[in-house]
Amino acid sequence: MELKNVILEKEDNIAVVTINRPKALNALNSETLKELDLVFTTIENDDDVLAVVLTGAGEKAFVAGADISEMKDMTVLQGRNFGKLGNNVFRKIETLSKPVIAAVNGFALGGGCELSMACDIRIASNKAKFGQPEVGLGITPGFGGTQRLSRLVGMGMAKELVYTAKVIKADEALRIGLVNSIHEPEELLNNAKALAKTIASNAPIAVKLCKEAINRGMQVDIDTALAFESEAFGECFSTEDQTDAMTAFVEKRKLDRFKNK
Repeated sequence: MELKNVILEKEDNIAVVTINRPKALNALNSETLKELDLVFTTIENDDDVLAVVLTGAGEKAFVAGADISEMKDMTVLQGRNFGKLGNNVFRKIETLSKPVIAAVNGFALGGGCELSMACDIRIASNKAKFGQPEVGLGITPGFGGTQRLSRLVGMGMAKELVYTAKVIKADEALRIGLVNSIHEPEELLNNAKALAKTIASNAPIAVKLCKEAINRGMQVDIDTALAFESEAFGECFSTEDQTDAMTAFVEKRKLDRFKNK
């Protein structure tokens, strides 16, 4: 598939994914969702990529939402299929074996807010705005908004944001825990890349197992979650990275690099 709406770039061990529909405020249509699916499959299969930055083209929007012009005349079946497509792609991002950082450079509304929530970490421009405005358009959030928002900010706040269709600024998103940090617009992408590089400098298998343990643990009771952690912890001792790093520590020397083995 030729990529028309998504750009994939690599900088050392970092992949930078840019949704590139600035004239449409990077709105997610079916074609763009399918391209995102392809791009993240490519990233998953690229052992050289250790962390990902996801952002939107232009200065106005990360993703302003799903493409209303495509949705407005959908049947019930078409609506369900569109929602399933978006959910499948976002779930692929959420369960990717590499951490994904959303660099939210503008509007993150509806599907855009949902896309950011499928990422591991969200950092925002001070001009960013977040919201789930779907009920004002006669629909529910369809790409995970009713589920991930409450897991991130709590049920009461999530219900308020969803029921009211309220749009909040970056500082409010930071206050409620929806984003990790706020940056000047011109510094956002570089700060996201710097964070990705810091993550990529650590043992890749250990980072992968941490992500898996956190994600799985959030879905179950604490005892089951701790069992997941024990499994991940034990698995680390089968890696060369664990042996090399702990040997270097005991010998009081710095490890040159992790092998991802």
